[in-house]
Amino acid sequence: MPLKYKCLILDHDDTAVDSTSFIHHPAHIEAMKILRPGLVPLDLQGWFLKNFDPGIMPYLTEELNLNNNELEEEFNIWRSYTSSRIPHFYPGFLEVLHRYRKEGGLVAVVSHSQEDLIRRDYKHNSASAPLMPDIIHGWVDDHSKRKPSPWPVQQILAKFQLLPEEILMIDDLKPGVQMSRAAGVAVAAAGWAHNITEIREFMTENCLAYFKTVEDFAAFIFES
Repeated sequence: MPLKYKCLILDHDDTAVDSTSFIHHPAHIEAMKILRPGLVPLDLQGWFLKNFDPGIMPYLTEELNLNNNELEEEFNIWRSYTSSRIPHFYPGFLEVLHRYRKEGGLVAVVSHSQEDLIRRDYKHNSASAPLMPDIIHGWVDDHSKRKPSPWPVQQILAKFQLLPEEILMIDDLKPGVQMSRAAGVAVAAAGWAHNITEIREFMTENCLAYFKTVEDFAAFIFES
């Protein structure tokens, strides 16, 4: 049977890999100790919510009012954590991608993580059965070329000569939904990383489907 979608566009953090609790939130706590020692840092749920809305950069620049030098320091702290810690993929996720690729599907990644780190994560975690996405759009300084801008999706459509209806985006947060809407492609929610009411309700209401488990995701993309 042909695949329902010719291409999956995957988010990375907390969709493919379990990284916020292991890397990004601890890095934020470390940055706050240095840059805003008088403020109590967000707990893990609060950090997820800020990434959900308004997004990481508005939070850093508009709520914490970090200046350019502080943003550079925050980035350096974050990079030290992401460079020294490798997150694990969620159980079964790579197996789903292997099957999808074997059946002829294209695998793309659009993420706020940097491309080199995404490649490292796939290489490290799939060493016994190598798998690398067909294309990766990671973090870039130009906000017009990263989520929630539709630009990455538009590049994927053009490169592989795909129609919008041939793509399914999988993401766990609002920026992926906004990007998909702007690009005219379907989006489904990865709900296995967190179970925060505000996020779950938004994603359920605004996505084609809400997957509580990786198994739910696999059943959906492979059903006839």
